[in-house]
Amino acid sequence: MPVVSRTFNVSPPPRVIVDYLKDFAHAAQWDPGTRSCERVDRGPVVEGAYWHNVSKILGRTAELTYKLEELTDRKLVFVGENKSSTSVDTITVDAAGAGSVVTFEAEREMHGAARLLNPVMKLAFEKLAGETEKQMTTVLNQLADTA
Repeated sequence: MPVVSRTFNVSPPPRVIVDYLKDFAHAAQWDPGTRSCERVDRGPVVEGAYWHNVSKILGRTAELTYKLEELTDRKLVFVGENKSSTSVDTITVDAAGAGSVVTFEAEREMHGAARLLNPVMKLAFEKLAGETEKQMTTVLNQLADTA
């Protein structure tokens, strides 16, 4: 099961970061692999909210339904599923001076015959995690202007 993790500092305080990231539709802005991400249900973004996510990795398109499994003032856990994989994205946000330190961890579990791809997927996810860290840092730092 490929697992990647990145930790980085950003300017906005945790409250601003969590409020932005809890709407997984924003993944289209901060995740370079996401092509589109749309909310499936309605109402306030709370635990149990759902999104339809379309991502592209290694030239292949994957569609997953993501659910916000956990939401606290410092932690978000999104679980995405389709017939060939399960993704668990855990984001923790802690105060660091006037800003925040963000840890993004992504776990991918391939199902069935797709499990044979785990070694290749680990390499692909490591590369994508580096790109995600850069893009997420840029997007989150832009929130400092609105905080």
